[in-house]
Amino acid sequence: MCKRCAWGTKNELMIKYHDEEWGVPIHDDDKLFEFFVLEGFQAGLSWQIVLNKRENFRKAFDHFNPQKVATYSEDKIQELIQDKSIIRNQQKIRACVNNAQRFLEVQKEFGTFDRYIWKFVDYKPILNSFKTIGELPAKTDLSDAISKDLKARGFKFVGSTVIYAHMQATGMVNDHLVDCFRYLEIQ
Repeated sequence: MCKRCAWGTKNELMIKYHDEEWGVPIHDDDKLFEFFVLEGFQAGLSWQIVLNKRENFRKAFDHFNPQKVATYSEDKIQELIQDKSIIRNQQKIRACVNNAQRFLEVQKEFGTFDRYIWKFVDYKPILNSFKTIGELPAKTDLSDAISKDLKARGFKFVGSTVIYAHMQATGMVNDHLVDCFRYLEIQ
């Protein structure tokens, strides 16, 4: 049996997410946008809640296509607010539409969102070496700096904790514990 990070052992969905996705470097803009959306909806909630609704989010938000989400009308926003299959937080839904618009602006400025976000880590993952889950930070000076830059660009729901979670999920940092089998696999 493989040793894995304790948080990734709760159920089959979390095991699959931990083993196959969390911490793997992502450079595809559409996938980065997906995690950006999901992390924003997670704010104040558990990742398990978001993960349970992930497929519903995919359907509701046009498979996380930022070009489509950026054009959502007030009618579409109201439809999403009524959609019981997702997290129906009006502020987060409106932030998602706003963030899609800002995401496209960043793409235009940098060529890709990937080029923008990964520049903060010099285009290579930060390899941490934590031994216990208690050592994992909720935020860092770097996530503070990224959050500040995103806010200056008009993004919403991009506090430092949300950004650090995004960095972990998309492999900008490898925060698998050193005794987790994934730690060495994704270096």
